[in-house]
Amino acid sequence: MSEKIIIELEKITRYFQVGTITVKALNGITTSIHKNELVALMGPSGSGKSTLMNLLGCLDTPTGGKYRMNGTDVSTMNDNQLAEIRNKEIGFIFQTFNLLPRSTALENVMLPQIYAGFNKQERMEKAKQALEKVKLADRMDHRPNELSGGQRQRVAIARALVNNPSLILADEPTGNLDTKTSYEIMGLLEEIHKAGNTIVIVTHEEDIALHAHRIIRLRDGIVESDTINENPRTISMFAHILEKAD
Repeated sequence: MSEKIIIELEKITRYFQVGTITVKALNGITTSIHKNELVALMGPSGSGKSTLMNLLGCLDTPTGGKYRMNGTDVSTMNDNQLAEIRNKEIGFIFQTFNLLPRSTALENVMLPQIYAGFNKQERMEKAKQALEKVKLADRMDHRPNELSGGQRQRVAIARALVNNPSLILADEPTGNLDTKTSYEIMGLLEEIHKAGNTIVIVTHEEDIALHAHRIIRLRDGIVESDTINENPRTISMFAHILEKAD
């Protein structure tokens, strides 16, 4: 494993005020994620995993502690600075895909590059390359309603990859998919990981988490356990299921 640290969290807290009650969603998280790790972030409802995901994705800032990404302290950045970090450093994959319904697959994948300042020709070329990586080159002119759930998630993955981010953050990436399609998407994430990408998967599904090389479990706003998965599942283990489904 590479020694380069992508994510470094030091005594991270996130408190919310609900009336007169202070809810301690995160209560002193200290951990790090290295380059090219494939990590599953798990925990029951109320454990703090959604709050931690929002912090990792620079969608929120902590109440206390430090969050460093590639050595830069992002925990005290303002909204504009956080938006720039999100665009350049983080690729998001959502359970609900979050695609623009009236735009084609190609246009959806091009979108993050507009904010990154690429010209139209560069945007098109990079978006086509990203769609080729997820095996959707033949669907680039289709709109989301013309694609299956699995194909829509592939478009979302291509969009996450297009700016070559430091971190890919996948929030329940198989939550809206059937079993066969879930395996296919996990196989694609495995390929992306092998290509050198750092991926954090937020999931409540144990069988999805078992694909990760490391599993961090939260409970009551703290890290309950942080373990190496010595025998991660691979999509090849389910080849017979995929063949039968075809």
